Amino acid sequence: MTESRQQWIALLGQRDAPTDGVEDYCIFLARALATAGIDLKQTRVQWAKKGWIAALRQLSRESVAWRGKWVLLQYTALGWSHKGFPIVAVIVTAIIRRGGSRIAVVFHEPCRQGGSRWVDRVRGACQDWVIQKLYRCADKSIFTVPLETVAWLPKEQRRAAFIPIGANVPVFVDRHRIPPQSDEQKTVVVFGVTGAPEMAREVADIAGVMQEASKSLKKLRLVVLGRGAMEAREELASALGKCRVELIVRGVLSAEEIACELDRADVQLFVRSAITLRRGSAIAGIAYGLPIVGYRTENISAPLHEAGVEWSPWRDREALVHGLIRVLSDPQRWTELRQRNLEIQKSYFSWSRIAERYRMFLTA
Repeated sequence: MTESRQQWIALLGQRDAPTDGVEDYCIFLARALATAGIDLKQTRVQWAKKGWIAALRQLSRESVAWRGKWVLLQYTALGWSHKGFPIVAVIVTAIIRRGGSRIAVVFHEPCRQGGSRWVDRVRGACQDWVIQKLYRCADKSIFTVPLETVAWLPKEQRRAAFIPIGANVPVFVDRHRIPPQSDEQKTVVVFGVTGAPEMAREVADIAGVMQEASKSLKKLRLVVLGRGAMEAREELASALGKCRVELIVRGVLSAEEIACELDRADVQLFVRSAITLRRGSAIAGIAYGLPIVGYRTENISAPLHEAGVEWSPWRDREALVHGLIRVLSDPQRWTELRQRNLEIQKSYFSWSRIAERYRMFLTA
């Protein structure tokens, strides 16, 4: 390693299972930063394994070697607390600062997580306090959503930047691919299914849309992969019944296998929630130029308004059906949406672009 190369630290909390999107994010970011002369080392505060006292002592020892370097603390509530009370993240930043490092907090969750029970409200108030305290303690802050959508941010935002997430899969795209032909089998991919209680609603949406679409579109294949896919397999098979849709459930796959499935698909169906910039599975579809049929919020944040998405109002299953039929039966519309996603991927979501924005923001 030459002396001219900068060294940054990506600091993570507890690992998520069975997959960890934040860890994958750091891996892909590190690869992109390496080409810009920056080495990003990933390390964890292993509080779940060692206990907080031992983990913080180890952090205190390790952080001595980080003096003068950027430490990118990756914030999610459950990354720093089993039950979503991430107060210790504030102590972690104090230890890092005492060691002489520069702190950049990457807010993967820039606001409290939902819930209407009294414990959810208490948890949410705790998370709000932690998030805003981390922002005040950090030298700089990075948000994965546009700054104007973060209501609590002060008007003066020189220490904050919006840098979107990228796809946590390797990207190899056939840019000369043609739209599916009318007599070909058409593949619809669903990437990720939420666990109970949302699973029942999502399965009903997926099966309902595919059943209705199959009345107009022949030779449909549904491929379901990612977290929750295997758990939803029986419900999906039962809900699809005897309709003319081939069902393939693949479950959790390697990044390379996910990339292959996305590359083979003709369209992505997204029903987990409204599509937002925090939905990595939707960003993965964009990276592959996949036309997406999915729900929207009332206000679509930039740059998603430029994406190749056939938007439907929230919980309007009939609109999803019409959108899916339109995309798979209109070659011109399919090509238009594909080109939009390829362009927005290049401009905003490619890891080289993301790494460049990191470099510019943290070295300014």
